[in-house]
Amino acid sequence: MKNSTSRRLFMRNSAFAITGLAVLTPTLTNAFNFSENPYLGYNPYAEDKNDLRTGIFSDNSVAVKGIIYENDGATPIRNAVVEVWHLSPNSSKYRHRAKLQTDEQGEYEFITDFPNREEGKNARIYFKISNFEKINFTELILNNAGAHITCEHWKKNQQLGEKLFPKKENFLGYSNIQFNISI
Repeated sequence: MKNSTSRRLFMRNSAFAITGLAVLTPTLTNAFNFSENPYLGYNPYAEDKNDLRTGIFSDNSVAVKGIIYENDGATPIRNAVVEVWHLSPNSSKYRHRAKLQTDEQGEYEFITDFPNREEGKNARIYFKISNFEKINFTELILNNAGAHITCEHWKKNQQLGEKLFPKKENFLGYSNIQFNISI
């Protein structure tokens, strides 16, 4: 009888431990990842592509291009990895995401659908820029008036000088944005 009670007690305590571990693991994982990625929706397994649109004939597309620079604000970085993601149109899910690399001149370019926005915020496209040495997270804010940066982006990229602020042009239903970043 004593062995049976001990076995039951062991099984019960094991079940509690496993349940507690299952509940705490996602919380602990998110706690460690938060400092690495400050924005929701990041997926390290995004596809390598530069066209994120759901359809070719989208009437509200955004083309973003720019140059990734070294911290000096003048030297372009070739083969830097540019990861982008944003809320999908008319959705609260981050299904629009991609990974691309800069070319020999440090240039990147992609086209996507105009992002949905979180309530109380403007639409945003999030960026993770990395090379072998550094990682930089930033965001591009979009609205009908133009493309904008956050104060955090301004602080990290002041060395870009005149190249710091995004430039937005509208043409035939497309928004073309020049957005430069340094790491």
